[in-house]
Amino acid sequence: MAYKSARPEDFEVLVTTHENRLYRTALAITGNISDTEDIVQEVFLRAYEKAPPFESAEHEKAWLLRVTVNLCKSRLRSPWHRRREPFLNSYPASEPKQHELLEQIMALPSKYRTVIHLFYYEDYSIKDISDLTGQKEATVRSHLTRARQKLKLSLKEDDYESL
Repeated sequence: MAYKSARPEDFEVLVTTHENRLYRTALAITGNISDTEDIVQEVFLRAYEKAPPFESAEHEKAWLLRVTVNLCKSRLRSPWHRRREPFLNSYPASEPKQHELLEQIMALPSKYRTVIHLFYYEDYSIKDISDLTGQKEATVRSHLTRARQKLKLSLKEDDYESL
């Protein structure tokens, strides 16, 4: 059901329910505030124009996240994509440990940032992440393991334990 044919209040509820989650997900993948805002706007535009009928609230959430992840991937692959000010410079963390961890996560390649964000921050299972990203479960597991190893190594190099 495209929201274009629904009541305006229904679309408003959709936006208020999901905008923060989609924003966090897009920001974790792109690392860029401007790209994130564009992507989230595009996700809601697509939902407004061509969302399928949803079986449940979970189905709606999964569809929106899938569209978000796909748009992020497209943006990162685009030849027009260029890095702007990283969002870490705009949002100082309240604790040095949090800032350091966030900095290390954002330094990971996009494929690792995506699974880390969906697994730890959105509480998705490996199977759910596989469905959302269109990757095999083994690939998601592998990316998650490699991301953890890279984080552990980089945090150890930066003497994270002593912070």
